Order: sequence, then structure tokens, then C-alpha cells
Amino acid sequence: MEFRLGASAITSADSAPDQSSNASLYAKLLCVALLVIAAGVESKRWFNARLVNSPMLLTPAQPGKISFIPRSATLLPKPPNAPSAHASAITPLPGGRMAAFWWAGSRESGPDVKVYASHWQDGKWAQPWEVASRDSLAEALGYGVRRIGNPVAWASTDGRINLFVVATGLGGWAASRVVQLVSDDLGKNFAVKRVLPMSPLFNTSTLVRTTPVGLADGGWLLPAYFEMGIKYPLMLAFDQGGDPRWISRIGSRTSTLQPTIVPFSSSEVHAWMRDSSAEQRVQHARSSDGGVNWDDLPALSLPNQSTSLSALRLSNGSIAMLHNHVLPGGSDRNVLRLSTTIDGRNWTRVTDIAHGVAGEEFSYPDLHQVGDELHITYTSRREAIAHHVIELDFTGGAE
Repeated sequence: MEFRLGASAITSADSAPDQSSNASLYAKLLCVALLVIAAGVESKRWFNARLVNSPMLLTPAQPGKISFIPRSATLLPKPPNAPSAHASAITPLPGGRMAAFWWAGSRESGPDVKVYASHWQDGKWAQPWEVASRDSLAEALGYGVRRIGNPVAWASTDGRINLFVVATGLGGWAASRVVQLVSDDLGKNFAVKRVLPMSPLFNTSTLVRTTPVGLADGGWLLPAYFEMGIKYPLMLAFDQGGDPRWISRIGSRTSTLQPTIVPFSSSEVHAWMRDSSAEQRVQHARSSDGGVNWDDLPALSLPNQSTSLSALRLSNGSIAMLHNHVLPGGSDRNVLRLSTTIDGRNWTRVTDIAHGVAGEEFSYPDLHQVGDELHITYTSRREAIAHHVIELDFTGGAE
């Protein structure tokens, strides 16, 4: 007597074709049922954002004049045998320190690419150490990892670091998932906590790139994006313990990615996005309920030829943004510009942080304010991570 999934016992050779056909039909119906159930569960989670309020409280501030005074420009120490580096992220730590994370290896998507970290203390960066690799993530997750990419970090006030790393099993970046790792020793060691529950397609095709934003209750908002076929920005809210709470889609466009988000008030949040459409302008969206629901706004006048941005609310309430400007005769990433705004739409050039010849790359920026200093990191020519320190003088200067 022989048994097959979803079919009765086969007792005669004559009945075998019919039974086999029935088994195939039952298996297909079972798969469809499982997909419907999974889609229902995913959809419920997807729309849960409509049912919550985001506790986003800010100290009122009146934007005013700022002087930006350059103090230093250096390169982070390079890991050995890693000629290519990209996608830096920095996060402040207790005591005026910082941690930086980036990937380095022979090339993007190379099998030797690893995520590295370094500490900033007493005005200098420590030698980098390895944080994650394909092998270490595969061992922790229990399945193969083909490539790893963008890291994004968030440190709580006690110094605990949540690190989010893009990783793929099969295919290209459109098949990515986001792995959450946690460190209780300021980034020296990390343990994998989970693959983030983000996409209706079973968490596939979600990536991160830009800095999270803190909430009044100790949680944070993590910008993310989806890019399988179409591209659209997302935001995932975390509680104080580092567990996901709800997810929302930023606007309704299908050609924007890598959102950078900034709170304007207790309820208003703005997002600016990389543009992969023919419009080639920085795209803009706004939420009036702490990031739960979003409205698309007209694109900015700032050019964007599908390059990443990074924005930050300074302590006086002004907004600073790093973006790739495009000049006649230049290329899409050979000028990295620092601009500021008060209202989110009208931007004023402060300075060009990096400016090279056409074809050179200064990209994927990140910026943080630590005391009265603005710290900037970015990819320099795909060879190293650059770090600039700019003193902020809020007593005068350009608005």
C-alpha cells in the first residue's frame, strides 16, 4: 500500500493516474490556501499602522542663523585587503563617542564583503573590526547568505546598539531582507535578533540605508524601502526594547527609495527620497500623525539622479541635508552638497563637502550632531569612508 500527500491509498494500477491527478490538484489548492492565509496575516500587519499613534514629541525650537566652520576632513582606517568601501552609518554613543559602520571588500556584492565598525573617541578613529559577514549571518540564520550590504545603526541612551544589515539569499538586491543585530558592548560584538517583518512578500525585497529617528518613549522610526519591480519607501516603528510595532508606506509613488526622515513637531514628519524616475528631483512626502499616514508633496527643485540623501534636524530646529548636486559637465555623484532649510521646501546651499571631476563618486552620506559639532561620513571614490567635522555656531551666519 502506498500513500501520497492529499490522496487516498492507491490500491490498483488502473486508479493511479486519477489519484495522481487528484493529489496534484489538492497540493495546488493547499498552496493557494496557504498563500491566502499568509497574505491575510501580512495584510493585517501591513495596515496596523492606521490603528496606532506615534509618540513623537520634540522640544520647540526656533530656527535661526548658523555658521558652519570646517574643522577636519579625514578617512576612516581601512580594513586589510579591502580596496572597496561603501554605505557608511554613524551613531552617537554615551560620553561624546561615536560608532561608524560600513561594508568593505573587493567590490560591491563580492563574496568577501563584510560589515566593519570603528569607534570615534578623543578626536580619532580606532582600527576597524569585523561585525558581520556572509558566513556569520548564514550561521546565525540557518540558511545561506549570498551577499550583504548597507548597514544602519541606532544606539539607545544606555549605549545598546541595534544594527540593521541588508542581506540576500538568492538573486540581487531586489531579493534582500533586513537582519537586526544587537550589541550590549558598544558594538564590539553583535548577536542576530531577527529578520525584520516588513514586506507583504514574506519580507523579501526590503532594504535600509538611512538613519533612524528617535521617539519620545525611547523607541525609534527606521526608514526602509521596497524595490522589486516597483520602488517605494517605508517606515518601521520600534518600541524601546527594539521590537517592531507597526509599519507604514511613505506616500504612493512607485519610483522612490531610500527615504531620509525628519520630525518637525510633535506630529509632523517629513521625508525626502531618492528619485529613480525621469523627473530626477528630490521627492518629498509629509505625515501629520507621527509617520502613520503620509501624503506625497511636489518634488523639490533640488536635482537627484537616483542618489541617496541624508537629512538631520539640528538642535536649533533647522534642517540640514547632504545630497548629490548636479552641475553642467559633471556626473550624478561627483558633487556632495550640504544645504539647509526651515520649511522643508526652500533650501539654501551651505557648502560643497566634496567636489571631484566627472565620474568620481562621493555618495551615500550620513550626518549627526554631537554637541556643537556636525559629523559627516560618506563614500569617497568607492575606496574609503571619509569623515568631516564641522563646528556649528548658532550665534550667527547663514540661515
